[in-house]
Amino acid sequence: MQQSFDRDLMILLHDVARILRTRTDRAARMHGMTRAQWIILARLSKQPGISQNELAAICEVEPITIGRLVDRLEARELVARCSDPSDRRVWRLKLLPAAAPIIEEITAYRSELNAELVEGLTAEGLSQITEMLVNIKEKLALDVSGGTKLQAAEG
Repeated sequence: MQQSFDRDLMILLHDVARILRTRTDRAARMHGMTRAQWIILARLSKQPGISQNELAAICEVEPITIGRLVDRLEARELVARCSDPSDRRVWRLKLLPAAAPIIEEITAYRSELNAELVEGLTAEGLSQITEMLVNIKEKLALDVSGGTKLQAAEG
């Protein structure tokens, strides 16, 4: 029997990711920002000094896109570009003090959303879901990085 779309794992993963993006877009807009700007600020709070190129790779966008987003954040005095002491072509990014309240908003939003998502789950259930998602992510990342595990399964 064919599985219905609302129970298809790939469709569910896609739908959950889309809904999370949509909700985060809305939350960021309520604070006068974009989800992409929030992502940059959140990443910088966890990885200060990351380069624009490293950030582009993490966000899976072109460096020019990150450059434009950083321009906007820099104009709002939330982020500063710092030259890399070992490579003058590289810009390292750091948060400025004005970003602290926004980081707090992002942290609060993530905490509230996480609480909503795990409501009703047991610790064991949450652990199982997390392990399954990590496993799926590792398999997909292996395939993207040139591995053959998924390709072999197709043949």
